[in-house]
Amino acid sequence: MYRLPSFILFFLVCFLGFGQYTDQINSNRPGASIGAFSVGTRVIQFEAGAEYRSYKHKAYNNSKINGNIGFFSLRYGFLKEQLELTYEGVYQMDQLENRLALPALNYEREGFLQNFLGIKYLVFDPFRREQEIDVYSWKANNGFKLRDLIPAVSITLGANAVLKQDNPYPYGNVFGNLSNPVFFGNLGRGPEKEPVVSGRATLATQSHFLGTWVFVTNFTYNRILTDFPEMNYILTLTHTINPLWSVYLETQGYASDIYTDQIFRTGAAYLLTDDIQLEATIGANTKDTPSLFFMNAGVSYRLDFHKDIDPEQKAEEKALRKEEKSMKKGAKKAEKANRKRDRRAKRN
Repeated sequence: MYRLPSFILFFLVCFLGFGQYTDQINSNRPGASIGAFSVGTRVIQFEAGAEYRSYKHKAYNNSKINGNIGFFSLRYGFLKEQLELTYEGVYQMDQLENRLALPALNYEREGFLQNFLGIKYLVFDPFRREQEIDVYSWKANNGFKLRDLIPAVSITLGANAVLKQDNPYPYGNVFGNLSNPVFFGNLGRGPEKEPVVSGRATLATQSHFLGTWVFVTNFTYNRILTDFPEMNYILTLTHTINPLWSVYLETQGYASDIYTDQIFRTGAAYLLTDDIQLEATIGANTKDTPSLFFMNAGVSYRLDFHKDIDPEQKAEEKALRKEEKSMKKGAKKAEKANRKRDRRAKRN
Protein backbone atom coordinates (compact mmCIF):
# COMPACT_ATOMS: atom_id res chain seq x y z
CA MET A 1 0.00 0.00 0.00
CA TYR A 2 1.11 3.49 -0.53
CA ARG A 3 2.44 4.15 2.95
CA LEU A 4 3.56 7.03 5.00
CA PRO A 5 6.29 8.13 5.29
CA SER A 6 6.73 6.85 1.75
CA PHE A 7 4.26 9.36 0.40
CA ILE A 8 5.45 12.37 2.42
CA LEU A 9 6.52 14.27 -0.72
CA PHE A 10 3.62 13.00 -2.79
CA PHE A 11 1.64 16.22 -2.65
CA LEU A 12 4.61 18.31 -3.82
CA VAL A 13 5.08 15.90 -6.69
CA CYS A 14 1.38 16.13 -7.58
CA PHE A 15 1.63 19.88 -7.97
CA LEU A 16 4.30 19.31 -10.62
CA GLY A 17 1.91 17.06 -12.52
CA PHE A 18 3.49 13.63 -12.02
CA GLY A 19 0.91 11.04 -11.02
CA GLN A 20 3.01 7.99 -10.04
CA TYR A 21 6.68 8.49 -9.29
CA THR A 22 7.64 10.03 -5.93
CA ASP A 23 10.95 11.33 -4.60
CA GLN A 24 10.68 8.85 -1.71
CA ILE A 25 10.07 5.13 -1.88
CA ASN A 26 6.45 4.07 -2.46
CA SER A 27 6.04 0.77 -0.58
CA ASN A 28 3.08 -1.59 -0.14
CA ARG A 29 4.56 -2.48 3.26
CA PRO A 30 3.87 -2.68 6.12
CA GLY A 31 0.60 -4.62 6.06
CA ALA A 32 -1.04 -6.71 3.35
CA SER A 33 -2.93 -4.24 1.16
CA ILE A 34 -1.63 -2.79 -2.10
CA GLY A 35 -1.92 0.89 -3.02
CA ALA A 36 -3.46 2.23 -6.20
CA PHE A 37 -0.22 3.80 -7.48
CA SER A 38 2.72 2.12 -9.17
CA VAL A 39 6.38 2.69 -8.32
CA GLY A 40 6.96 4.76 -11.49
CA THR A 41 8.61 3.93 -14.78
CA ARG A 42 12.14 2.50 -14.70
CA VAL A 43 11.93 1.85 -10.96
CA ILE A 44 12.75 -1.63 -9.61
CA GLN A 45 11.60 -2.22 -6.04
CA PHE A 46 12.11 -5.09 -3.57
CA GLU A 47 9.93 -5.61 -0.48
CA ALA A 48 10.94 -8.48 1.80
CA GLY A 49 10.97 -9.69 5.38
CA ALA A 50 10.43 -12.48 7.89
CA GLU A 51 7.45 -13.39 10.06
CA TYR A 52 6.71 -15.67 13.02
CA ARG A 53 3.25 -17.30 13.11
CA SER A 54 1.50 -19.39 15.75
CA TYR A 55 -1.78 -21.26 15.14
CA LYS A 56 -4.02 -23.34 17.41
CA HIS A 57 -7.17 -25.12 16.14
CA LYS A 58 -9.85 -25.82 18.75
CA ALA A 59 -11.84 -28.12 16.42
CA TYR A 60 -8.73 -30.32 15.99
CA ASN A 61 -8.21 -30.90 19.72
CA ASN A 62 -6.01 -27.77 19.93
CA SER A 63 -3.53 -29.01 17.32
CA LYS A 64 -0.79 -26.39 16.93
CA ILE A 65 1.46 -24.93 14.27
CA ASN A 66 4.54 -22.83 14.88
CA GLY A 67 6.04 -21.48 11.70
CA ASN A 68 8.45 -19.05 10.12
CA ILE A 69 7.55 -17.17 6.96
CA GLY A 70 9.62 -15.39 4.36
CA PHE A 71 7.76 -12.85 2.21
CA PHE A 72 9.08 -11.20 -0.90
CA SER A 73 7.70 -8.98 -3.64
CA LEU A 74 9.26 -7.47 -6.75
CA ARG A 75 7.71 -4.43 -8.41
CA TYR A 76 8.72 -2.89 -11.73
CA GLY A 77 7.26 0.19 -13.42
CA PHE A 78 7.35 -0.07 -17.21
CA LEU A 79 6.06 1.48 -20.45
CA LYS A 80 3.98 4.19 -18.74
CA GLU A 81 3.49 5.64 -15.27
CA GLN A 82 0.20 3.81 -14.75
CA LEU A 83 1.64 0.30 -15.26
CA GLU A 84 3.43 -2.00 -12.82
CA LEU A 85 4.55 -5.61 -13.06
CA THR A 86 4.31 -7.35 -9.67
CA TYR A 87 5.48 -10.63 -8.17
CA GLU A 88 4.42 -11.67 -4.65
CA GLY A 89 5.71 -14.74 -2.84
CA VAL A 90 5.03 -16.04 0.70
CA TYR A 91 6.91 -19.17 1.81
CA GLN A 92 6.19 -20.94 5.11
CA MET A 93 8.29 -23.45 7.07
CA ASP A 94 6.58 -24.86 10.15
CA GLN A 95 6.08 -27.70 12.59
CA LEU A 96 2.57 -29.16 12.93
CA GLU A 97 1.63 -30.86 16.20
CA ASN A 98 -1.33 -33.15 15.40
CA ARG A 99 -3.20 -33.71 18.67
CA LEU A 100 -5.91 -35.81 17.05
CA ALA A 101 -3.58 -38.77 17.54
CA LEU A 102 -2.41 -40.19 20.88
CA PRO A 103 0.41 -39.60 21.42
CA ALA A 104 0.53 -36.39 19.38
CA LEU A 105 2.31 -36.56 16.04
CA ASN A 106 4.75 -33.89 14.80
CA TYR A 107 5.35 -33.03 11.16
CA GLU A 108 7.79 -30.63 9.57
CA ARG A 109 6.43 -28.96 6.43
CA GLU A 110 7.28 -26.20 3.98
CA GLY A 111 5.79 -24.65 0.88
CA PHE A 112 4.28 -21.57 -0.73
CA LEU A 113 1.25 -19.91 0.82
CA GLN A 114 1.25 -17.44 -2.05
CA ASN A 115 2.94 -17.31 -5.42
CA PHE A 116 1.46 -14.59 -7.62
CA LEU A 117 2.44 -12.72 -10.79
CA GLY A 118 0.30 -9.86 -12.10
CA ILE A 119 0.02 -6.44 -13.71
CA LYS A 120 -1.43 -3.34 -12.04
CA TYR A 121 -2.97 -0.49 -14.00
CA LEU A 122 -4.04 2.89 -12.59
CA VAL A 123 -7.56 3.43 -13.92
CA PHE A 124 -8.25 6.82 -12.31
CA ASP A 125 -5.94 9.39 -10.71
CA PRO A 126 -7.68 12.31 -8.94
CA PHE A 127 -4.30 14.01 -8.45
CA ARG A 128 -3.60 14.16 -12.17
CA ARG A 129 -4.74 17.76 -12.36
CA GLU A 130 -2.50 20.34 -10.78
CA GLN A 131 -3.73 21.78 -7.49
CA GLU A 132 -2.91 25.32 -6.47
CA ILE A 133 -0.91 25.92 -3.30
CA ASP A 134 -1.86 28.75 -0.98
CA VAL A 135 1.57 29.96 0.17
CA TYR A 136 -0.05 32.10 2.89
CA SER A 137 -2.21 29.44 4.56
CA TRP A 138 -1.13 26.08 6.03
CA LYS A 139 -4.77 25.34 6.89
CA ALA A 140 -5.92 25.88 3.30
CA ASN A 141 -3.35 23.36 2.06
CA ASN A 142 -3.77 20.76 4.83
CA GLY A 143 -7.41 21.12 5.86
CA PHE A 144 -10.11 18.67 4.80
CA LYS A 145 -11.56 19.14 1.31
CA LEU A 146 -14.43 17.25 -0.30
CA ARG A 147 -12.24 16.39 -3.28
CA ASP A 148 -9.99 14.42 -0.88
CA LEU A 149 -12.77 11.82 -0.66
CA ILE A 150 -12.30 10.98 -4.34
CA PRO A 151 -9.87 8.01 -4.39
CA ALA A 152 -7.34 6.86 -6.93
CA VAL A 153 -8.43 3.53 -8.44
CA SER A 154 -6.38 0.68 -9.86
CA ILE A 155 -6.95 -2.88 -11.03
CA THR A 156 -4.48 -5.74 -10.63
CA LEU A 157 -4.93 -8.89 -12.72
CA GLY A 158 -2.76 -11.98 -12.61
CA ALA A 159 -2.34 -15.65 -11.79
CA ASN A 160 -1.46 -17.82 -8.80
CA ALA A 161 0.88 -20.76 -9.39
CA VAL A 162 1.18 -23.94 -7.29
CA LEU A 163 4.77 -25.10 -7.77
CA LYS A 164 4.56 -28.21 -5.59
CA GLN A 165 2.10 -30.99 -6.48
CA ASP A 166 1.62 -32.13 -2.87
CA ASN A 167 1.37 -28.59 -1.49
CA PRO A 168 0.94 -28.82 2.33
CA TYR A 169 -1.17 -25.62 2.30
CA PRO A 170 -3.93 -26.20 -0.28
CA TYR A 171 -5.90 -22.99 -0.90
CA GLY A 172 -3.75 -21.31 1.78
CA ASN A 173 -5.26 -23.54 4.49
CA VAL A 174 -2.45 -24.48 6.89
CA PHE A 175 -4.59 -27.25 8.44
CA GLY A 176 -5.66 -28.49 4.99
CA ASN A 177 -3.77 -31.79 5.16
CA LEU A 178 -4.94 -32.66 8.68
CA SER A 179 -7.79 -35.23 8.64
CA ASN A 180 -10.09 -35.86 11.60
CA PRO A 181 -10.71 -39.35 13.00
CA VAL A 182 -14.08 -41.05 12.53
CA PHE A 183 -15.55 -39.29 15.57
CA PHE A 184 -15.20 -36.00 13.71
CA GLY A 185 -17.00 -37.27 10.62
CA ASN A 186 -14.48 -37.23 7.80
CA LEU A 187 -12.40 -40.39 8.09
CA GLY A 188 -10.40 -41.05 4.96
CA ARG A 189 -10.88 -37.58 3.53
CA GLY A 190 -7.64 -36.25 2.13
CA PRO A 191 -6.57 -32.65 1.60
CA GLU A 192 -8.13 -30.61 -1.17
CA LYS A 193 -6.11 -30.44 -4.39
CA GLU A 194 -5.51 -26.94 -5.69
CA PRO A 195 -5.10 -26.40 -9.47
CA VAL A 196 -1.63 -25.52 -10.71
CA VAL A 197 -2.83 -22.15 -12.05
CA SER A 198 -5.72 -19.93 -10.93
CA GLY A 199 -6.67 -16.29 -11.41
CA ARG A 200 -6.72 -13.29 -9.10
CA ALA A 201 -8.22 -9.82 -9.52
CA THR A 202 -7.90 -6.89 -7.10
CA LEU A 203 -9.63 -3.51 -7.11
CA ALA A 204 -7.62 -1.00 -5.03
CA THR A 205 -8.60 2.51 -3.98
CA GLN A 206 -6.45 5.14 -2.25
CA SER A 207 -7.49 8.41 -0.63
CA HIS A 208 -5.29 11.16 0.88
CA PHE A 209 -6.77 13.62 3.37
CA LEU A 210 -5.83 16.15 6.06
CA GLY A 211 -2.25 16.17 4.82
CA THR A 212 -1.03 13.21 6.90
CA TRP A 213 -3.63 10.45 6.42
CA VAL A 214 -4.04 7.76 3.75
CA PHE A 215 -6.94 5.32 3.46
CA VAL A 216 -6.53 2.26 1.23
CA THR A 217 -9.08 -0.41 0.33
CA ASN A 218 -8.57 -3.70 -1.51
CA PHE A 219 -11.34 -5.95 -2.82
CA THR A 220 -10.00 -9.24 -4.18
CA TYR A 221 -11.55 -12.19 -6.00
CA ASN A 222 -8.96 -14.93 -5.61
CA ARG A 223 -8.44 -18.45 -6.98
CA ILE A 224 -10.74 -17.80 -9.91
CA LEU A 225 -11.85 -20.89 -11.90
CA THR A 226 -11.19 -23.29 -9.01
CA ASP A 227 -13.58 -25.34 -6.87
CA PHE A 228 -13.07 -22.98 -3.95
CA PRO A 229 -12.86 -19.31 -5.04
CA GLU A 230 -12.19 -16.79 -2.30
CA MET A 231 -13.36 -13.25 -1.64
CA ASN A 232 -11.38 -10.98 0.64
CA TYR A 233 -11.13 -7.32 1.51
CA ILE A 234 -8.54 -5.15 3.27
CA LEU A 235 -9.04 -1.73 4.86
CA THR A 236 -5.88 0.19 5.82
CA LEU A 237 -5.54 3.55 7.57
CA THR A 238 -2.07 5.10 7.74
CA HIS A 239 -0.95 8.25 9.58
CA THR A 240 2.33 10.19 9.43
CA ILE A 241 3.77 11.15 12.82
CA ASN A 242 6.73 13.05 11.37
CA PRO A 243 8.76 12.99 8.13
CA LEU A 244 10.44 9.71 9.17
CA TRP A 245 7.83 7.74 11.15
CA SER A 246 4.34 6.46 10.32
CA VAL A 247 1.86 4.06 11.94
CA TYR A 248 -1.04 2.07 10.54
CA LEU A 249 -4.13 0.01 11.41
CA GLU A 250 -5.52 -2.68 9.13
CA THR A 251 -8.28 -5.26 9.01
CA GLN A 252 -8.63 -8.10 6.50
CA GLY A 253 -11.58 -10.41 5.96
CA TYR A 254 -11.59 -13.77 4.12
CA ALA A 255 -14.60 -15.76 2.89
CA SER A 256 -14.56 -19.10 1.05
CA ASP A 257 -16.00 -22.60 1.50
CA ILE A 258 -12.67 -23.70 2.99
CA TYR A 259 -11.54 -20.78 5.12
CA THR A 260 -13.24 -17.76 6.70
CA ASP A 261 -11.46 -15.33 9.00
CA GLN A 262 -11.04 -11.75 10.21
CA ILE A 263 -7.50 -10.50 10.85
CA PHE A 264 -6.27 -7.28 12.46
CA ARG A 265 -2.80 -5.76 12.08
CA THR A 266 -0.96 -2.75 13.40
CA GLY A 267 2.59 -1.56 13.00
CA ALA A 268 5.01 1.21 12.11
CA ALA A 269 7.39 2.20 9.30
CA TYR A 270 10.62 4.19 9.40
CA LEU A 271 12.16 5.96 6.39
CA LEU A 272 15.88 5.23 6.60
CA THR A 273 16.70 6.93 3.28
CA ASP A 274 14.70 8.08 0.28
CA ASP A 275 15.14 4.56 -1.15
CA ILE A 276 14.96 2.36 1.99
CA GLN A 277 12.04 1.82 4.37
CA LEU A 278 12.06 -0.38 7.51
CA GLU A 279 8.86 -1.70 9.06
CA ALA A 280 7.37 -3.98 11.74
CA THR A 281 3.90 -5.45 12.33
CA ILE A 282 1.99 -7.41 14.94
CA GLY A 283 -1.41 -9.01 14.44
CA ALA A 284 -4.03 -11.61 15.36
CA ASN A 285 -7.39 -12.96 14.23
CA THR A 286 -10.78 -13.14 15.96
CA LYS A 287 -11.58 -16.87 16.14
CA ASP A 288 -10.21 -20.14 17.50
CA THR A 289 -10.70 -22.45 14.50
CA PRO A 290 -7.85 -21.69 14.15
CA SER A 291 -6.54 -18.86 16.31
CA LEU A 292 -3.64 -16.92 14.82
CA PHE A 293 -0.91 -14.67 16.22
CA PHE A 294 1.95 -13.23 14.19
CA MET A 295 4.70 -10.61 14.15
CA ASN A 296 7.09 -9.59 11.41
CA ALA A 297 9.79 -7.19 10.32
CA GLY A 298 10.75 -6.18 6.81
CA VAL A 299 12.53 -3.79 4.51
CA SER A 300 11.65 -2.10 1.21
CA TYR A 301 14.42 -1.03 -1.18
CA ARG A 302 14.28 0.52 -4.63
CA LEU A 303 16.64 0.99 -7.54
CA ASP A 304 15.65 4.33 -9.02
CA PHE A 305 16.34 4.81 -12.72
CA HIS A 306 13.34 7.06 -13.23
CA LYS A 307 13.72 10.14 -15.44
CA ASP A 308 11.09 12.85 -15.48
CA ILE A 309 10.41 14.57 -18.79
CA ASP A 310 8.82 18.00 -18.79
CA PRO A 311 5.60 17.97 -20.91
CA GLU A 312 6.70 21.08 -22.85
CA GLN A 313 10.13 19.57 -23.49
CA LYS A 314 8.48 16.33 -24.61
CA ALA A 315 6.25 18.25 -27.05
CA GLU A 316 9.25 20.17 -28.40
CA GLU A 317 11.22 16.95 -28.89
CA LYS A 318 8.26 15.38 -30.68
CA ALA A 319 7.92 18.42 -32.99
CA LEU A 320 11.68 18.35 -33.66
CA ARG A 321 11.57 14.66 -34.56
CA LYS A 322 8.64 15.34 -36.88
CA GLU A 323 10.52 18.20 -38.53
CA GLU A 324 13.66 16.06 -38.95
CA LYS A 325 11.57 13.29 -40.48
CA SER A 326 9.98 15.77 -42.89
CA MET A 327 13.39 17.20 -43.89
CA LYS A 328 14.78 13.70 -44.52
CA LYS A 329 11.76 12.87 -46.62
CA GLY A 330 12.21 16.13 -48.61
CA ALA A 331 15.93 15.42 -49.10
CA LYS A 332 15.15 11.93 -50.45
CA LYS A 333 12.63 13.39 -52.91
CA ALA A 334 15.17 16.02 -54.06
CA GLU A 335 17.86 13.36 -54.48
CA LYS A 336 15.50 11.17 -56.47
CA ALA A 337 14.56 14.13 -58.72
CA ASN A 338 18.26 14.94 -59.31
CA ARG A 339 18.98 11.33 -60.37
CA LYS A 340 16.10 11.44 -62.86
CA ARG A 341 17.36 14.74 -64.26
CA ASP A 342 20.88 13.33 -64.65
CA ARG A 343 19.59 10.28 -66.51
CA ARG A 344 17.63 12.46 -68.91
CA ALA A 345 20.67 14.68 -69.51
CA LYS A 346 22.79 11.64 -70.43
CA ARG A 347 20.21 10.32 -72.92
CA ASN A 348 20.11 13.75 -74.62
